[in-house]
Amino acid sequence: MKTGLLDAHEPAASIVQLAGESAEHADPASEAAQLVRARAFAEPLLTGQAMDTGEDALSHADGVAAILQGIGAAPSMRAAAYLVYAGDYLAKPEEVVTKAFGESHASLVVATRKLMQLQRTAREAQLGHGQRAQQTERVRKMLLAFSRDLRVVLLRLASRLQTLRFFAASKTPCSTELAAESLQVFAPLANRLGIWQIKWELEDLSFRFLEPADYKRVAQLLDEKRVEREQRVEAFRRQLSDDLAAHGLHAEVQGRPKHLYSIWKKMRGKDLDFARIFDVRALRVIVPTVADCYAVLGRVQELFRPVPGEFDDYIARPKPNGYQSLHTVVLDAQDRAVEVQIRTRAMHEHAEHGVAAHWAYKEAGAKGYGGASTAGEADAQIAEARKAVLRQLLAWERDFVEQDGEGGDFSSAGSDDSRAKGQVFDDRIYVFTPQAAVVELTAGATPIDFAYTVHTTLGHRCRGAKVDGVMVPLNTPLKSGQTVEITTVKEGGPSLDWLNAELGYLRAPRSKTKVRAWFNALAQSATIARGREAVEKLLQREGKTAVKLDDLASQLGFRNADALFEVVGKDEFSLRTIEALLRPPEVLPTPDEIIALRKASPYAESPKSGVLVVGVESLMTSLARCCRPAPPDAIGGYVTRGKGVAVHRATCSNFRQMASRAPERVIAVAWGTPRGGANAEMYPVDVMVEAADRQGLLRDISEVFAKEKMNVTGVKTQSVKDTGGGGTAWMTFTVEVADSARLAYVLGLAERITGVRSVRRK
Repeated sequence: MKTGLLDAHEPAASIVQLAGESAEHADPASEAAQLVRARAFAEPLLTGQAMDTGEDALSHADGVAAILQGIGAAPSMRAAAYLVYAGDYLAKPEEVVTKAFGESHASLVVATRKLMQLQRTAREAQLGHGQRAQQTERVRKMLLAFSRDLRVVLLRLASRLQTLRFFAASKTPCSTELAAESLQVFAPLANRLGIWQIKWELEDLSFRFLEPADYKRVAQLLDEKRVEREQRVEAFRRQLSDDLAAHGLHAEVQGRPKHLYSIWKKMRGKDLDFARIFDVRALRVIVPTVADCYAVLGRVQELFRPVPGEFDDYIARPKPNGYQSLHTVVLDAQDRAVEVQIRTRAMHEHAEHGVAAHWAYKEAGAKGYGGASTAGEADAQIAEARKAVLRQLLAWERDFVEQDGEGGDFSSAGSDDSRAKGQVFDDRIYVFTPQAAVVELTAGATPIDFAYTVHTTLGHRCRGAKVDGVMVPLNTPLKSGQTVEITTVKEGGPSLDWLNAELGYLRAPRSKTKVRAWFNALAQSATIARGREAVEKLLQREGKTAVKLDDLASQLGFRNADALFEVVGKDEFSLRTIEALLRPPEVLPTPDEIIALRKASPYAESPKSGVLVVGVESLMTSLARCCRPAPPDAIGGYVTRGKGVAVHRATCSNFRQMASRAPERVIAVAWGTPRGGANAEMYPVDVMVEAADRQGLLRDISEVFAKEKMNVTGVKTQSVKDTGGGGTAWMTFTVEVADSARLAYVLGLAERITGVRSVRRK
């Protein structure tokens, strides 16, 4: 098994190029100098330092850099391998690396170190064997989240492979958790990214630590007469290559190694003896066209005797992942089985390097694989390739839920764990922006949810959406892997329909909160505008237009003018309080007069108001307009100049402010005995309604008051339209009641009217 350095002459894996780290267009001298400088920077920090796995930190960084070199990574990425581990010994790693090597390296160092810390925490949180599936799930989620920067993933793959190599070379025991994580998370990730060298070695090393007995048995079976077997394979390869050339077929014939874990898995999965594993000895034939594939198949089966039942045509019937090839098993001159795979160059690149390489081949077109695209299309094509790779990662995510085979090899997780994993995956989806950025959403999310997740302003101005290039309704549920593009207007806001749960425009709670916040802000702006208009009109009447509004608000106890305007606009603050502040101080009753009021006769009923006033039988009383009290409200009296006693509700904010400024002017009051029948005293009460504006709304509310025999003496309405054609209406009804206690029942009836959001007494 291969445990040394990866072949530095192997072409760069396509994913390395997509990660933006290909050295194709870089200055080789500058890149090499950066690598040397990074190692020199890290060496004094890492020398003598041990990692939590027991590895020497500098040796580990050297190994990671060598693995990255083997898959074609540029020197700048290999330099990052040293900087990541050096960051553990710097007080401010991001700041130091930025100054020394630039922001790109600093962001890579920060993201990689964060992922390493999260993975370490996840492993340390493992409490028992039964929680292994949960640990694997956490690591998989983190890797997927960090896959937005593919460089981070490549560094972690190389680091994990180097750690397994260390355990193998030093014969140090490797923890079951780390080996299982490598097999169940890191190897499938390398497989999805098309980095086969790393994938195969991760699998074989993990297999070695998890199943040592089976590993040794398979290794011994492969090692028996290894030299003889390799000689026979090479002779078979030369014979086939010469025959194809003689018949005018241009083909590249390669020997294909079979890995220990792959052999063991096939033996176990198909319950086969080692002798029945036909592809232990295998060749691969790569030809230019599909027609050549079938021509080579004919020559192979003419030249050698085929094994019955061992032929698969994956060209006519591709595998679900898009894999295409012809597979046949034939017998050599010694009657030993040899598997032959026949494919085109495009099929080979798809099989070896995954979907990204397949895309690159397809885009090259008639120029052949490796042909360059026009410069104007380069950015768009790279974005498409990255989206293709990320779709593979999303498919890999789903595999962890659906598979029972590979994931179950070294885990005792039962069906309950599988169901739990399914529930975890089902609660979210991943979609793409047009720039191939990944956006995580709750399951069932719509294009509007997507827009609000990207940016609040984008959500407010959203008017249309394309999913994979096709216009769709804004309440269309999205699916993982789709690309979403939002159409916006320059100005505007959301529609009230978006908050209607039955229409299904919004699924995410955060999106709903943002829409409600927009309408609340709109309503607040309208209320402030009403309050400002009322205050400014009052100042004009009083000839006080030079008064600074903020100073006026401060004198009245508000933090700023808008806070004052808001309560005035809601009719929660009386303009009389402002008048009293602007006008000259009134002449207060003398202490003797107030004492006389308090010591005079017992309660006497006022014939006009029905209010009992302490001490004075015919003292004039009036009901305050700011709070409009009515029986059986708790009330209080305030002695005014020239208007007798003003009666307020005890909870009235104006009454509390006046009482705090002049407590000696407060006088106790109470309701008199109510008169029944036609002579019952009626009291005006203000009712405030907020509702979705619609035709017939005022009529419907008025009908409720009429049916309950409540006389409406006044109505004030205001409506604000939104960009979706709807709007919000604010209404203030003045109704006459004999008893405010019954009013609560009537307000409940009004609140049931379609579109009404709230009904309350002012």
